[in-house]
Amino acid sequence: MEIECLWECNDGLGETPIWHAEDTSIYWADHVGPSVDLAGPRRPSIRRLNISTGERKTWEMPEQVGSFGFRKGRGLVGAANSGFCTIDLETGEFETVVDPEPNLPQNRLNDGKIDRRGRFWCGSMDTQLKGKVSHLYCLEPDFSVRQVAKDFSFVCSNGIAFDPEDTRMYFGDTIGGMVYVFDLDMDEGRISNRRPFFSVEDRKPAIVDGATVDSEGYYWFALNLGGKILRVDPKGRLDREIDLPIRSPTCITFGGDNYETLYVTSQQSFVTPEELARHPQPGSIFAIHGLGVRGLPEPKFGA
Repeated sequence: MEIECLWECNDGLGETPIWHAEDTSIYWADHVGPSVDLAGPRRPSIRRLNISTGERKTWEMPEQVGSFGFRKGRGLVGAANSGFCTIDLETGEFETVVDPEPNLPQNRLNDGKIDRRGRFWCGSMDTQLKGKVSHLYCLEPDFSVRQVAKDFSFVCSNGIAFDPEDTRMYFGDTIGGMVYVFDLDMDEGRISNRRPFFSVEDRKPAIVDGATVDSEGYYWFALNLGGKILRVDPKGRLDREIDLPIRSPTCITFGGDNYETLYVTSQQSFVTPEELARHPQPGSIFAIHGLGVRGLPEPKFGA
């Protein structure tokens, strides 16, 4: 196994890496911090690194983009401060589609993933990281939105991923220190039977962050403030720990040839000068090679 730093891009809070096979590139968002008010002079952006050519590109965004995915055809669908949105990187057009929480101005949308029917599932978060006022939503390909798991609320959403058989949806309750698993009815686009899957209570102050699933159905997630990536088997048993050269990994995805490389984003937010002296590359994007497993392509919205 080899860990490679690809770009010391100094992300305030790098998130939602996605491999785009069409141009052999990894895309991700820097949404700079839990809220823009805490970000200082940093501005939200979306970045691209072409793995074949080394070309680097950054597009500044008008607001924080907590997560995004590629649309069928052209452009992106995103989850941002103002709600679900569409983004065209070529023209710079950014359009809010629907705000599922207009009555909660302190909330913004955060972690999300597209399922294999082209729906975008996303959770919100309290930007003050205090109240259990956030919920899960599903954006349909026709841009209608509905709240799901209405009896479930939390402070900050993370770690959404779908198993290869499309029978489970995983969800990370960041402040609660728990990964949950739901039964998934892919035909109906419904989730039910939420239950605990994997706890990080004994690893505090480490928290559950962004996640993915490999082709064998194992769940991988970034242990932010813990400096690790964890792999958990479908029964909720820890299978592997990978130590990183940084304390704050934020999100992961598989990509590259045959989806055998694990890409890892990270953050500079909340890193103390002492931690920076010990781990001098926070906010960089990394690649982990030689894991011996393969990931799965991320679906496109509307597919």
